[in-house]
Amino acid sequence: MENRFDTQLLIEGCAVSEDEMDDYIREHFAGDCLLVVGDEEVMKLHFHTDRPWELLEYCASQGEIYDVVVENMERQAKGLKG
Repeated sequence: MENRFDTQLLIEGCAVSEDEMDDYIREHFAGDCLLVVGDEEVMKLHFHTDRPWELLEYCASQGEIYDVVVENMERQAKGLKG
């Protein structure tokens, strides 16, 4: 399965706009199902990727990340805990 990690998080005090974050992630990270919504106070991000640690590192450089969830969708498809 490609892009097997469903990565979700919140970013508080984000240094860039919703559109800037969306554009940067699309240019620099392999993955799909990107969703970026919010404003400079709180932004929610959802992304499917094989390298969630890279996305988390970038997001942490843009503000305080919290409510981080990384689920292995391949394991979930097999009925295992993600």
